[in-house]
Amino acid sequence: MPEPSIDPIAPGGWLGLLGGGQLGRMFCHAAQSLGYKVAVLDPAAEGPAAMVADRHIQAAYDDAAGLAALAELCRAVTTEFENVPAQSLRMLSARCRVSPAADAVAIVQDRIAEKAFIAAQGIAVAPHLAVREEGDLRHAPDALFPGILKVARLGYDGKGQARVKTRDEALAAFAQFQGVPCVLEALLPLDYEISVVLARGFDGQDVAYPVSRNDHRDGILAVSTVVGDADPSPHREAATQAARAIARGLGYHGVLCVEFFVLQDGRLLVNEIAPRPHNSGHYSIDACVTSQFEQQARVMACLPLGSTRVVAPSVMLNILGDIWFTRGRGSAREPDWAAALAASGSAKLHLYGKREARPGRKMGHVTIVGQTLAQAQADAARVAAALGMSAF
Repeated sequence: MPEPSIDPIAPGGWLGLLGGGQLGRMFCHAAQSLGYKVAVLDPAAEGPAAMVADRHIQAAYDDAAGLAALAELCRAVTTEFENVPAQSLRMLSARCRVSPAADAVAIVQDRIAEKAFIAAQGIAVAPHLAVREEGDLRHAPDALFPGILKVARLGYDGKGQARVKTRDEALAAFAQFQGVPCVLEALLPLDYEISVVLARGFDGQDVAYPVSRNDHRDGILAVSTVVGDADPSPHREAATQAARAIARGLGYHGVLCVEFFVLQDGRLLVNEIAPRPHNSGHYSIDACVTSQFEQQARVMACLPLGSTRVVAPSVMLNILGDIWFTRGRGSAREPDWAAALAASGSAKLHLYGKREARPGRKMGHVTIVGQTLAQAQADAARVAAALGMSAF
């Protein structure tokens, strides 16, 4: 059944955001283009989102006074990262519209709860085991080795993970993680990874973006490739339907991403859920009718969702701080942005305004669109070369 409708927020009103990073920055741009004002609550004195928001409330994410100020100003609040305290979302929900809801975020924040939830929806995940103490590893099935031990909470971009070939290696990694709850996941013969970003409104309606094929380097997304409606992927429909089932099961409102493993034998498994816009959906800013960030604002304001149609095939390159130190540079040096943009007239550069480049730090992205996927990939290779991205 359709969920109850909620009165829309007219442009000119205030939308609130927990988090001050680059996802928040791009949300601010999208919401402001629709005519909304944005207030950002973030403990840092400055940041990518705070520097473009209409108001910055500098406070911890669990600060009662800061949350009250945000709720007093804004009729709707969202988050740009999954590790915001779920209790803060519950506090806000008593005073304003919150998306996604605390209960949905609480499930996704914990890998143990997340995997149990996904499996309960009848959707396949990798063989795994919840690890809460050493004894769980000592009695773990042999089939889970070799595997990956992942901390249950606060892990991202490959952090808080260790590949373990044997039970002894798993025990050593668990000790290194200081005995916090973990998930041991069997290491499977991976072919490639894909993701689906979708937006779901308070009326229960949803729209899904085309499947993105993703390549990672050292646990961090490096390249996302999107064909669009002509995508021949055999997993397109199954992945989209799984993402929709997950959103419905969570009672989710907002933008979320579901990441999948495609195994060498063709099986499709859910890897994890991100309850927010996602790096692999950044292409939507330049390659789709409606970006994932505009959808986020539309959900909050209870406006009709926009079209997710891809207007051109695209390749998105993640820009990490590493390229400031490439080619034998002893100290940080600004990349040659002019050369990168000269390499392709369809390259769209997005820098996040971070003051300091560090290896592994997400500094921006560039999206290259083309009339064909082959053209976009060829142009992307030239852009990557101009930026010193030898891994592309």
